[in-house]
Amino acid sequence: MTPELRDYLSAPSLRPLWAMLRSRLERNGQSIRGVLEVQLDDDGADRLSGLLGRPVSHGTARIRLTDLDASLRDGAAARGLVPVVADLTGAPLANLPADRAAVRAGRQLAWTELDRALAEYGLSEHGLGEDGLGEHGPGGESRRGQDWVRQWTDWLRASGSVTRLPAAKAAVVLPVAVQVLARVLAAHWSPASLAADQAPVGLAELASEVTGDAHGLDSGSPAAALILRGISCALGVPPAASAAERRDLWQRVGVSTDEVSGTVITWALRPPGADRWSAMMRERADLGLITHLTMHELHRSAALTRPGEVIHACENPQVLQGLAAAGVDRPLACVSGSPAAAGSALLARNTVRYHGDFDWPGIAIAGRVFSLGARPWRFGQADYQAGLDRLPPGSRLGLTGRAQPTPWDEDLAIAMTTAGVAVHEEAVIDPLLADLR
Repeated sequence: MTPELRDYLSAPSLRPLWAMLRSRLERNGQSIRGVLEVQLDDDGADRLSGLLGRPVSHGTARIRLTDLDASLRDGAAARGLVPVVADLTGAPLANLPADRAAVRAGRQLAWTELDRALAEYGLSEHGLGEDGLGEHGPGGESRRGQDWVRQWTDWLRASGSVTRLPAAKAAVVLPVAVQVLARVLAAHWSPASLAADQAPVGLAELASEVTGDAHGLDSGSPAAALILRGISCALGVPPAASAAERRDLWQRVGVSTDEVSGTVITWALRPPGADRWSAMMRERADLGLITHLTMHELHRSAALTRPGEVIHACENPQVLQGLAAAGVDRPLACVSGSPAAAGSALLARNTVRYHGDFDWPGIAIAGRVFSLGARPWRFGQADYQAGLDRLPPGSRLGLTGRAQPTPWDEDLAIAMTTAGVAVHEEAVIDPLLADLR
Protein backbone atom coordinates (compact mmCIF):
# COMPACT_ATOMS: atom_id res chain seq x y z
CA MET A 1 0.00 0.00 0.00
CA THR A 2 1.42 3.38 -1.06
CA PRO A 3 1.88 6.14 1.53
CA GLU A 4 -0.70 8.25 -0.29
CA LEU A 5 -3.33 5.51 -0.18
CA ARG A 6 -2.58 4.78 3.48
CA ASP A 7 -3.09 8.46 4.35
CA TYR A 8 -6.33 8.45 2.39
CA LEU A 9 -7.76 5.34 4.06
CA SER A 10 -6.47 5.98 7.59
CA ALA A 11 -8.09 9.38 7.96
CA PRO A 12 -9.83 9.85 11.33
CA SER A 13 -13.21 9.98 9.59
CA LEU A 14 -12.79 6.33 8.41
CA ARG A 15 -11.29 4.85 11.56
CA PRO A 16 -14.69 3.74 12.97
CA LEU A 17 -15.26 1.80 9.74
CA TRP A 18 -12.01 -0.14 9.98
CA ALA A 19 -12.52 -0.85 13.70
CA MET A 20 -16.01 -2.22 13.05
CA LEU A 21 -14.76 -4.27 10.13
CA ARG A 22 -12.00 -5.75 12.24
CA SER A 23 -14.45 -6.83 14.91
CA ARG A 24 -16.89 -8.29 12.33
CA LEU A 25 -14.21 -10.18 10.41
CA GLU A 26 -12.63 -11.65 13.54
CA ARG A 27 -16.01 -12.83 14.83
CA ASN A 28 -17.11 -14.48 11.58
CA GLY A 29 -13.86 -16.21 10.76
CA GLN A 30 -12.73 -13.55 8.26
CA SER A 31 -15.66 -14.33 5.99
CA ILE A 32 -16.38 -11.57 3.43
CA ARG A 33 -20.15 -11.51 3.64
CA GLY A 34 -23.05 -9.46 4.90
CA VAL A 35 -23.73 -5.73 5.29
CA LEU A 36 -22.14 -3.35 7.77
CA GLU A 37 -23.81 -0.17 8.99
CA VAL A 38 -21.48 2.64 10.05
CA GLN A 39 -21.91 6.32 10.97
CA LEU A 40 -19.89 8.60 8.68
CA ASP A 41 -19.37 12.35 8.62
CA ASP A 42 -19.03 14.31 5.37
CA ASP A 43 -15.31 13.62 5.03
CA GLY A 44 -15.74 9.92 5.68
CA ALA A 45 -18.62 9.69 3.19
CA ASP A 46 -16.56 11.48 0.52
CA ARG A 47 -13.55 9.20 1.03
CA LEU A 48 -15.67 6.03 0.98
CA SER A 49 -17.44 7.29 -2.17
CA GLY A 50 -14.07 7.61 -3.86
CA LEU A 51 -13.06 4.13 -2.74
CA LEU A 52 -16.30 2.42 -3.86
CA GLY A 53 -16.78 4.45 -7.03
CA ARG A 54 -20.34 5.39 -6.09
CA PRO A 55 -21.98 8.07 -3.96
CA VAL A 56 -22.18 7.42 -0.24
CA SER A 57 -24.25 9.76 1.94
CA HIS A 58 -23.11 10.96 5.34
CA GLY A 59 -24.91 9.59 8.38
CA THR A 60 -25.74 5.88 8.49
CA ALA A 61 -24.09 4.13 5.56
CA ARG A 62 -24.80 0.52 4.56
CA ILE A 63 -21.80 -1.19 3.05
CA ARG A 64 -21.67 -4.64 1.50
CA LEU A 65 -18.43 -6.32 2.49
CA THR A 66 -18.17 -8.00 -0.94
CA ASP A 67 -18.35 -4.58 -2.66
CA LEU A 68 -15.66 -3.10 -0.41
CA ASP A 69 -13.45 -6.16 -0.89
CA ALA A 70 -13.80 -5.96 -4.68
CA SER A 71 -13.05 -2.23 -4.75
CA LEU A 72 -9.87 -2.72 -2.73
CA ARG A 73 -8.69 -5.60 -4.90
CA ASP A 74 -9.41 -3.78 -8.17
CA GLY A 75 -8.08 -0.43 -6.98
CA ALA A 76 -4.76 0.98 -5.84
CA ALA A 77 -4.63 -1.26 -2.75
CA ALA A 78 -4.50 -4.38 -4.94
CA ARG A 79 -5.34 -6.43 -1.85
CA GLY A 80 -8.49 -7.78 -0.32
CA LEU A 81 -10.39 -6.52 2.70
CA VAL A 82 -8.75 -8.75 5.35
CA PRO A 83 -5.11 -7.68 4.76
CA VAL A 84 -6.12 -4.02 4.32
CA VAL A 85 -8.02 -3.96 7.63
CA ALA A 86 -5.10 -5.69 9.34
CA ASP A 87 -2.70 -3.10 7.92
CA LEU A 88 -4.86 -0.13 8.90
CA THR A 89 -5.60 -1.40 12.45
CA GLY A 90 -2.04 -2.43 13.22
CA ALA A 91 -2.15 -6.24 13.64
CA PRO A 92 -3.15 -9.42 11.80
CA LEU A 93 -6.78 -10.37 12.25
CA ALA A 94 -7.70 -13.24 14.53
CA ASN A 95 -10.03 -15.99 13.43
CA LEU A 96 -12.10 -16.40 16.57
CA PRO A 97 -14.19 -19.38 15.43
CA ALA A 98 -11.04 -21.20 14.38
CA ASP A 99 -9.34 -20.23 17.64
CA ARG A 100 -12.27 -21.55 19.65
CA ALA A 101 -12.26 -24.76 17.65
CA ALA A 102 -8.52 -25.12 18.26
CA VAL A 103 -9.03 -24.59 21.98
CA ARG A 104 -11.77 -27.23 22.02
CA ALA A 105 -9.58 -29.63 20.09
CA GLY A 106 -6.66 -28.91 22.41
CA ARG A 107 -8.78 -29.56 25.48
CA GLN A 108 -10.09 -32.77 23.99
CA LEU A 109 -6.51 -33.82 23.27
CA ALA A 110 -5.59 -33.08 26.90
CA TRP A 111 -8.47 -35.20 28.22
CA THR A 112 -7.60 -37.95 25.74
CA GLU A 113 -4.02 -37.89 27.02
CA LEU A 114 -5.34 -38.08 30.57
CA ASP A 115 -7.43 -41.17 29.77
CA ARG A 116 -4.50 -42.75 27.95
CA ALA A 117 -2.14 -42.12 30.85
CA LEU A 118 -4.64 -43.47 33.41
CA ALA A 119 -4.84 -46.70 31.42
CA GLU A 120 -1.09 -46.87 30.79
CA TYR A 121 -0.13 -46.48 34.45
CA GLY A 122 -2.76 -48.83 35.81
CA LEU A 123 -5.09 -46.32 37.42
CA SER A 124 -8.80 -46.92 37.31
CA GLU A 125 -11.76 -44.97 38.67
CA HIS A 126 -11.68 -47.15 41.79
CA GLY A 127 -8.12 -46.57 42.89
CA LEU A 128 -4.91 -48.19 41.76
CA GLY A 129 -5.04 -50.83 39.10
CA GLU A 130 -5.46 -54.56 39.36
CA ASP A 131 -1.80 -55.19 40.18
CA GLY A 132 -2.68 -55.17 43.86
CA LEU A 133 -0.46 -52.24 44.81
CA GLY A 134 -3.47 -50.16 45.75
CA GLU A 135 -5.29 -52.79 47.76
CA HIS A 136 -4.64 -51.14 51.10
CA GLY A 137 -4.04 -47.59 52.23
CA PRO A 138 -2.23 -46.21 55.26
CA GLY A 139 -3.00 -48.28 58.32
CA GLY A 140 -4.40 -51.09 56.15
CA GLU A 141 -7.75 -49.54 55.25
CA SER A 142 -9.17 -50.62 51.90
CA ARG A 143 -8.83 -48.16 49.06
CA ARG A 144 -11.24 -50.12 46.85
CA GLY A 145 -14.51 -48.36 46.16
CA GLN A 146 -13.32 -45.00 47.46
CA ASP A 147 -13.17 -43.71 43.89
CA TRP A 148 -10.38 -41.22 44.48
CA VAL A 149 -9.43 -41.22 40.82
CA ARG A 150 -12.94 -40.15 39.83
CA GLN A 151 -12.86 -37.49 42.53
CA TRP A 152 -9.54 -36.20 41.20
CA THR A 153 -10.54 -36.21 37.52
CA ASP A 154 -13.85 -34.51 38.33
CA TRP A 155 -11.85 -31.79 40.08
CA LEU A 156 -9.52 -31.49 37.09
CA ARG A 157 -12.46 -30.89 34.77
CA ALA A 158 -14.37 -28.54 37.06
CA SER A 159 -11.66 -26.43 38.66
CA GLY A 160 -10.17 -24.77 35.57
CA SER A 161 -6.68 -25.87 36.63
CA VAL A 162 -6.26 -27.67 33.30
CA THR A 163 -8.33 -25.45 30.99
CA ARG A 164 -6.35 -22.39 32.04
CA LEU A 165 -3.20 -24.02 30.67
CA PRO A 166 -2.27 -23.80 26.98
CA ALA A 167 -3.58 -26.95 25.31
CA ALA A 168 -0.13 -28.24 24.39
CA LYS A 169 1.06 -27.72 27.96
CA ALA A 170 -1.97 -29.49 29.43
CA ALA A 171 -1.42 -32.49 27.15
CA VAL A 172 2.08 -32.84 28.63
CA VAL A 173 1.33 -31.99 32.27
CA LEU A 174 -1.57 -34.43 32.73
CA PRO A 175 0.39 -37.59 31.81
CA VAL A 176 3.23 -36.42 34.07
CA ALA A 177 0.80 -36.00 36.95
CA VAL A 178 -0.67 -39.46 36.38
CA GLN A 179 2.76 -41.07 36.15
CA VAL A 180 3.93 -39.49 39.41
CA LEU A 181 0.70 -40.37 41.23
CA ALA A 182 0.87 -43.98 40.10
CA ARG A 183 4.47 -44.24 41.27
CA VAL A 184 4.26 -42.54 44.65
CA LEU A 185 0.91 -44.04 45.67
CA ALA A 186 1.93 -47.54 44.65
CA ALA A 187 5.09 -47.16 46.74
CA HIS A 188 3.12 -45.64 49.61
CA TRP A 189 0.56 -48.46 49.72
CA SER A 190 2.90 -51.34 48.92
CA PRO A 191 3.25 -53.64 51.95
CA ALA A 192 6.87 -54.29 50.96
CA SER A 193 7.67 -50.58 50.99
CA LEU A 194 5.91 -50.04 54.30
CA ALA A 195 7.77 -52.91 55.89
CA ALA A 196 11.10 -51.73 54.55
CA ASP A 197 10.63 -48.22 55.98
CA GLN A 198 12.44 -46.89 52.95
CA ALA A 199 13.98 -43.44 52.87
CA PRO A 200 12.03 -41.01 50.66
CA VAL A 201 13.03 -40.14 47.13
CA GLY A 202 14.06 -36.52 46.66
CA LEU A 203 11.60 -34.29 44.83
CA ALA A 204 14.30 -33.00 42.48
CA GLU A 205 15.37 -36.57 41.73
CA LEU A 206 11.80 -37.59 40.97
CA ALA A 207 11.25 -34.50 38.81
CA SER A 208 14.43 -35.17 36.83
CA GLU A 209 13.39 -38.75 36.21
CA VAL A 210 9.84 -37.98 35.13
CA THR A 211 10.08 -34.55 33.48
CA GLY A 212 13.77 -34.24 32.60
CA ASP A 213 13.93 -31.07 34.69
CA ALA A 214 15.01 -31.06 38.34
CA HIS A 215 12.60 -28.16 38.93
CA GLY A 216 9.70 -29.70 37.00
CA LEU A 217 7.76 -30.51 40.18
CA ASP A 218 8.67 -27.44 42.21
CA SER A 219 5.97 -25.68 44.19
CA GLY A 220 3.95 -23.48 41.85
CA SER A 221 4.42 -25.68 38.80
CA PRO A 222 1.20 -26.90 37.11
CA ALA A 223 2.21 -30.54 37.47
CA ALA A 224 2.92 -30.21 41.21
CA ALA A 225 -0.46 -28.60 41.85
CA LEU A 226 -2.33 -31.40 40.04
CA ILE A 227 -0.29 -34.12 41.75
CA LEU A 228 -0.78 -32.72 45.23
CA ARG A 229 -4.53 -32.53 44.69
CA GLY A 230 -4.46 -36.16 43.55
CA ILE A 231 -2.53 -37.18 46.67
CA SER A 232 -5.03 -35.41 48.92
CA CYS A 233 -7.90 -37.22 47.14
CA ALA A 234 -6.15 -40.58 47.44
CA LEU A 235 -5.31 -40.19 51.12
CA GLY A 236 -8.67 -38.68 51.99
CA VAL A 237 -7.19 -35.52 53.52
CA PRO A 238 -7.94 -31.84 52.84
CA PRO A 239 -6.06 -30.15 49.98
CA ALA A 240 -2.80 -28.51 51.00
CA ALA A 241 -3.28 -24.81 51.72
CA SER A 242 0.25 -23.83 52.78
CA ALA A 243 3.86 -24.58 51.95
CA ALA A 244 4.16 -26.73 55.08
CA GLU A 245 1.08 -28.74 54.14
CA ARG A 246 2.39 -29.24 50.60
CA ARG A 247 5.71 -30.51 51.97
CA ASP A 248 3.86 -32.84 54.30
CA LEU A 249 1.69 -34.29 51.53
CA TRP A 250 4.78 -35.09 49.50
CA GLN A 251 6.42 -36.61 52.57
CA ARG A 252 3.42 -38.83 53.29
CA VAL A 253 3.88 -40.58 49.95
CA GLY A 254 7.63 -40.94 50.33
CA VAL A 255 8.85 -37.82 48.52
CA SER A 256 11.19 -35.50 50.39
CA THR A 257 11.15 -31.82 49.48
CA ASP A 258 13.47 -30.71 52.26
CA GLU A 259 15.22 -32.91 54.81
CA VAL A 260 16.97 -30.28 56.88
CA SER A 261 14.76 -27.33 57.81
CA GLY A 262 11.74 -28.93 59.50
CA THR A 263 12.22 -30.63 62.87
CA VAL A 264 10.47 -32.48 65.66
CA ILE A 265 11.48 -31.55 69.23
CA THR A 266 12.65 -34.45 71.41
CA TRP A 267 13.85 -35.07 74.95
CA ALA A 268 15.63 -38.02 76.58
CA LEU A 269 15.77 -40.17 73.47
CA ARG A 270 18.34 -42.94 73.98
CA PRO A 271 18.58 -44.99 70.78
CA PRO A 272 20.04 -48.41 71.55
CA GLY A 273 22.25 -48.63 68.46
CA ALA A 274 26.02 -48.97 68.54
CA ASP A 275 26.57 -46.31 65.87
CA ARG A 276 28.01 -42.87 66.61
CA TRP A 277 24.72 -41.05 66.03
CA SER A 278 22.92 -43.21 68.63
CA ALA A 279 25.79 -42.66 71.06
CA MET A 280 25.56 -38.92 70.47
CA MET A 281 21.82 -38.95 71.18
CA ARG A 282 22.36 -40.86 74.43
CA GLU A 283 25.01 -38.35 75.46
CA ARG A 284 22.67 -35.43 74.76
CA ALA A 285 20.01 -37.13 76.87
CA ASP A 286 22.52 -37.59 79.70
CA LEU A 287 23.47 -33.91 79.43
CA GLY A 288 19.80 -32.88 79.68
CA LEU A 289 19.68 -31.31 76.21
CA ILE A 290 16.62 -30.92 74.04
CA THR A 291 17.22 -32.13 70.48
CA HIS A 292 15.55 -30.98 67.27
CA LEU A 293 15.57 -33.93 64.86
CA THR A 294 15.44 -33.31 61.11
CA MET A 295 14.13 -35.61 58.42
CA HIS A 296 17.76 -36.06 57.38
CA GLU A 297 18.51 -37.71 60.71
CA LEU A 298 15.26 -39.62 61.05
CA HIS A 299 15.73 -41.35 57.73
CA ARG A 300 19.32 -42.26 58.47
CA SER A 301 18.86 -43.46 62.00
CA ALA A 302 18.19 -46.90 63.37
CA ALA A 303 15.66 -47.41 66.16
CA LEU A 304 14.98 -44.32 68.27
CA THR A 305 13.85 -46.24 71.36
CA ARG A 306 14.59 -49.44 73.18
CA PRO A 307 12.23 -52.40 72.70
CA GLY A 308 8.89 -51.75 74.38
CA GLU A 309 9.71 -48.11 75.13
CA VAL A 310 7.01 -45.49 74.56
CA ILE A 311 7.52 -41.89 73.44
CA HIS A 312 5.07 -39.53 75.11
CA ALA A 313 4.23 -36.62 72.81
CA CYS A 314 2.56 -33.25 73.25
CA GLU A 315 1.42 -30.44 71.01
CA ASN A 316 2.92 -27.41 72.75
CA PRO A 317 6.70 -26.86 73.15
CA GLN A 318 6.05 -25.16 76.50
CA VAL A 319 4.66 -28.42 77.83
CA LEU A 320 7.74 -30.38 76.79
CA GLN A 321 9.92 -27.68 78.30
CA GLY A 322 8.02 -27.91 81.59
CA LEU A 323 8.25 -31.69 81.71
CA ALA A 324 11.96 -31.57 80.91
CA ALA A 325 12.57 -28.92 83.58
CA ALA A 326 10.84 -31.19 86.09
CA GLY A 327 13.53 -33.80 85.50
CA VAL A 328 11.54 -36.34 83.50
CA ASP A 329 13.86 -39.00 82.18
CA ARG A 330 11.48 -40.77 79.81
CA PRO A 331 11.40 -40.09 76.05
CA LEU A 332 9.32 -37.09 75.02
CA ALA A 333 8.48 -35.44 71.71
CA CYS A 334 6.63 -32.30 70.66
CA VAL A 335 4.95 -31.96 67.27
CA SER A 336 4.53 -28.15 67.64
CA GLY A 337 0.98 -28.00 66.38
CA SER A 338 -0.07 -30.04 63.35
CA PRO A 339 2.82 -32.46 62.71
CA ALA A 340 4.89 -31.68 59.66
CA ALA A 341 7.17 -34.13 57.88
CA ALA A 342 9.62 -34.80 60.72
CA GLY A 343 6.88 -35.14 63.31
CA SER A 344 4.88 -37.43 61.03
CA ALA A 345 7.91 -39.65 60.48
CA LEU A 346 8.54 -39.99 64.21
CA LEU A 347 4.87 -40.80 64.87
CA ALA A 348 4.75 -43.41 62.13
CA ARG A 349 7.92 -45.23 63.21
CA ASN A 350 7.53 -45.40 66.99
CA THR A 351 5.10 -46.29 69.75
CA VAL A 352 3.73 -42.89 70.74
CA ARG A 353 1.16 -41.73 73.29
CA TYR A 354 -0.13 -38.23 72.47
CA HIS A 355 -1.75 -35.43 74.43
CA GLY A 356 -2.94 -32.11 73.00
CA ASP A 357 -5.16 -29.13 73.67
CA PHE A 358 -8.81 -29.71 74.48
CA ASP A 359 -10.08 -27.17 71.96
CA TRP A 360 -11.42 -27.74 68.47
CA PRO A 361 -8.14 -26.98 66.63
CA GLY A 362 -6.37 -29.26 69.13
CA ILE A 363 -8.90 -32.03 68.51
CA ALA A 364 -8.36 -31.72 64.75
CA ILE A 365 -4.59 -32.01 65.26
CA ALA A 366 -5.07 -35.02 67.52
CA GLY A 367 -7.16 -36.75 64.87
CA ARG A 368 -4.32 -36.28 62.43
CA VAL A 369 -1.76 -37.56 64.97
CA PHE A 370 -3.81 -40.66 65.76
CA SER A 371 -4.22 -41.38 62.05
CA LEU A 372 -0.43 -41.67 61.91
CA GLY A 373 -0.40 -44.41 64.52
CA ALA A 374 -0.21 -42.66 67.89
CA ARG A 375 -2.55 -43.53 70.79
CA PRO A 376 -4.24 -41.11 73.19
CA TRP A 377 -2.45 -40.05 76.38
CA ARG A 378 -4.87 -38.65 78.97
CA PHE A 379 -6.98 -37.39 76.11
CA GLY A 380 -10.48 -38.66 76.77
CA GLN A 381 -13.71 -37.39 78.27
CA ALA A 382 -12.66 -38.09 81.88
CA ASP A 383 -9.36 -36.27 81.34
CA TYR A 384 -11.17 -33.27 79.87
CA GLN A 385 -13.55 -33.15 82.79
CA ALA A 386 -10.69 -33.40 85.29
CA GLY A 387 -8.89 -30.56 83.53
CA LEU A 388 -12.06 -28.51 83.44
CA ASP A 389 -12.49 -28.94 87.19
CA ARG A 390 -8.96 -27.61 87.74
CA LEU A 391 -9.62 -24.33 85.91
CA PRO A 392 -10.36 -21.24 88.04
CA PRO A 393 -13.91 -20.08 87.25
CA GLY A 394 -12.75 -16.60 86.25
CA SER A 395 -10.14 -17.72 83.71
CA ARG A 396 -12.05 -20.05 81.44
CA LEU A 397 -11.83 -19.63 77.67
CA GLY A 398 -14.73 -20.47 75.41
CA LEU A 399 -14.39 -22.94 72.56
CA THR A 400 -14.06 -21.41 69.12
CA GLY A 401 -14.09 -22.87 65.63
CA ARG A 402 -15.92 -25.82 64.18
CA ALA A 403 -16.64 -28.80 66.43
CA GLN A 404 -14.59 -31.89 65.58
CA PRO A 405 -15.37 -35.60 66.07
CA THR A 406 -13.43 -37.62 68.64
CA PRO A 407 -13.71 -41.22 67.43
CA TRP A 408 -11.18 -42.43 70.02
CA ASP A 409 -13.66 -41.35 72.72
CA GLU A 410 -17.02 -40.19 71.41
CA ASP A 411 -18.03 -38.87 74.82
CA LEU A 412 -15.20 -36.33 74.65
CA ALA A 413 -16.77 -34.29 71.84
CA ILE A 414 -20.12 -34.39 73.65
CA ALA A 415 -18.56 -33.16 76.90
CA MET A 416 -16.66 -30.36 75.17
CA THR A 417 -19.73 -29.22 73.27
CA THR A 418 -21.78 -29.23 76.45
CA ALA A 419 -19.21 -27.31 78.54
CA GLY A 420 -18.08 -25.01 75.74
CA VAL A 421 -14.74 -24.44 77.51
CA ALA A 422 -11.19 -24.97 76.23
CA VAL A 423 -8.64 -26.79 78.41
CA HIS A 424 -5.10 -26.27 77.16
CA GLU A 425 -2.19 -28.58 77.83
CA GLU A 426 -0.44 -26.15 80.15
CA ALA A 427 -3.38 -26.38 82.57
CA VAL A 428 -3.05 -30.15 83.00
CA ILE A 429 0.72 -30.59 83.09
CA ASP A 430 0.66 -32.07 86.62
CA PRO A 431 -1.27 -35.24 85.62
CA LEU A 432 1.05 -35.63 82.62
CA LEU A 433 4.05 -35.29 84.86
CA ALA A 434 2.67 -37.88 87.27
CA ASP A 435 2.49 -40.42 84.43
CA LEU A 436 6.18 -39.92 83.69
CA ARG A 437 7.62 -40.17 87.19
